[in-house]
Amino acid sequence: MLFNSFEFVFLFLPITIAVFFWLARDEQRIKRQNPITWLVLASFFFYGWWNPLNLPLIIISMLVNYGLGYLLGNVFERGKKKKLIFILGIIFNLGLICYFKYANFIVDNINQVTGNDIIIPTIVIPLGISFYTFQQIAYLVDAYRGETKEYNLQQYVLFVLFFPQLIAGPIVHHKEVLPQFENSELYKFNKQTLAIGLSIFIAGLFKKVIFADRIAEYSNLAFTAASQGVDLTFSESWVGALGYTLQLYFDFSGYSDMAIGAAYMLGIRLPLNFNSPYKAISIVDFWRRWHITLSHFLRDYLYIPLGGSRKGSLRRYLNLVITMLLGGLWHGAGWTFVFWGGLHGIYLVINHLYRSLRQALGHNLRNDGWLLRGLGWLTTFLAVVISWVFFRANNFATAISILKSMFGFNGIQLAPFLESYLGFLRNIGVGFFGFSVNVGISQKYATFGILILLFIAWCTPNTQQWMGKYNPTLTEPIEYYQSQWQRQFWQYLSWRPNTIWTIIVAGLTSLSLLCFSRVSEFLYFQF
Repeated sequence: MLFNSFEFVFLFLPITIAVFFWLARDEQRIKRQNPITWLVLASFFFYGWWNPLNLPLIIISMLVNYGLGYLLGNVFERGKKKKLIFILGIIFNLGLICYFKYANFIVDNINQVTGNDIIIPTIVIPLGISFYTFQQIAYLVDAYRGETKEYNLQQYVLFVLFFPQLIAGPIVHHKEVLPQFENSELYKFNKQTLAIGLSIFIAGLFKKVIFADRIAEYSNLAFTAASQGVDLTFSESWVGALGYTLQLYFDFSGYSDMAIGAAYMLGIRLPLNFNSPYKAISIVDFWRRWHITLSHFLRDYLYIPLGGSRKGSLRRYLNLVITMLLGGLWHGAGWTFVFWGGLHGIYLVINHLYRSLRQALGHNLRNDGWLLRGLGWLTTFLAVVISWVFFRANNFATAISILKSMFGFNGIQLAPFLESYLGFLRNIGVGFFGFSVNVGISQKYATFGILILLFIAWCTPNTQQWMGKYNPTLTEPIEYYQSQWQRQFWQYLSWRPNTIWTIIVAGLTSLSLLCFSRVSEFLYFQF
């Protein structure tokens, strides 16, 4: 069931919320955990809606991990048995994800290298397996470290299966969510809480159906044409790359908002997962803002166990590249994803070398002026756009073809409607045949659409910042590079429970519903 579907918005979500608070009116029912039981059942229904055949796998996964976690946290305090159980748990989880996500990929590569023709059936990837497997690996690690509390099976199932975060994150920590269900205030219906959650949910819905799905039309045209061997013009290649850059941004940002909003309507706070990443002034800063919970998982459960920065600079850089390579592979079973991850690993190494050099020269990076920050921001954004080309392309040939056009190897051709303004550029070889019939991109809609979305991504607050003091996430979004007057200006315009914002949210809802005729999946559902 998609968040941006009629059945979720008009049936599943309102019924789930209404029954939850109806059950919570009776203290005896709360003590018997009936509201939690209801959320578990609703989450099972939500997940089973996609494909009921996926249910046995997630049930087995939860039962095995709960059992192992119980043994690690309550039976064995230390010793070889505890370590053996922990290793078996990690093998079990990695085995599941390797089989369902990478078996076909591995066999295809073995066939190519050896010349064999090994055939295995095509394996359909169960929805959300990457997310709920990582979540449970973190649980086992914490149980091994003695950091988990003894939760009952129903609470554990809710921790894994809670529908707002089940399919595409955020990757939550058991100690972030489960204690919230022990707070008696959670079970008291609050109109303001509902209004805040609903406003955030609608903001996410609007981003998805109005921004992401619209701009996707242009990026899809460009990438499809390139994959069919069409040489894109300079303008078409940039529309394709920037279009996908913005599609992914608003798609993921929209999903994250809808997850946070849906959970908050039930009184649950999820961790912040997205904090205006295209405002980042370095790659390090970018990964502190993009898919924040995945970055934390990779840091805590891969980078640090590998040695982190404790074994010297060379080992630190190697650990960074390995972490990002595996992070790329996590996104998809393909060499373009691995390359994308490796590229970001190299970006991070260069970024750390640059910071080390400047610190050795006695520079305080926190005192950088607007020019250095601006150069850092531009460099970071271009590096990210280039990496997204590999992330989106079906193969390296398509990605290289698009990048060659972006860097002017096929000449520089701008949109024809710009000729009356920029005609003087003809003197340096710039042409104005930037959009061809073969690709079919609407030059004016694509150009202005991209400019508007770039302005929103670069210059406006994100949804959590719009909510001001009502921010419903576990962590507050921080804007490091905002002046005092900017902060005060946006605070003045931030969300409030009043008539004006009610009209704005109603308008966003109406526009979003008018576009419901083209319901599309979120991009991160593929990962």
